[in-house]
Amino acid sequence: MQGINEIIYLILAACLLPYVFAIIAKIAGGFKVADNQNPRDFLAKTTGLAARANAAQQNSFESLPLFIAAVLIAEYMVVSQIWILLFGTAYIILRILYGLCYLANLSSLRSILWFLSMLCPISLLLIVIKITS
Repeated sequence: MQGINEIIYLILAACLLPYVFAIIAKIAGGFKVADNQNPRDFLAKTTGLAARANAAQQNSFESLPLFIAAVLIAEYMVVSQIWILLFGTAYIILRILYGLCYLANLSSLRSILWFLSMLCPISLLLIVIKITS
C-alpha cells in the first residue's frame, strides 16, 4: 500500500502545479481584488513574466488528463509501481523545470522539457500495451 500513497501524491502534485503558475501570473501581473470579477480577462491582458506564467498554467492543465489517465491505467493494469513512480516523478520534475524555463523565457529548452515530460505518460501507456498484448 505504500506505493499507492506515493502515486496519489504524484497525482496531487501534478494537479496543484498549474495553480502555482496561476499565482505567479497574478502576482507578476499586479492582480487586485477588483480583477477577480473576471480573472481570465485579466490574465489574457498580461504581458512578460505574467503572460508566460499564465501560459505555463494553461499548458500544465492541458497535460493533466494524459498524465492522470496513464498513471491510473498503469495502476489498474498492475504495472510495477517502480515504473509508475519513476515516470510519474520524472513527469513532475520535468514539468517544474518546464515551467521555470517558461518563466525565464528559455523557449528552446522549454520545448525540449515539454517533449520529455510528455514521454513519461506515453511511456506508461506503452508499458500497459506491452503487458496486455
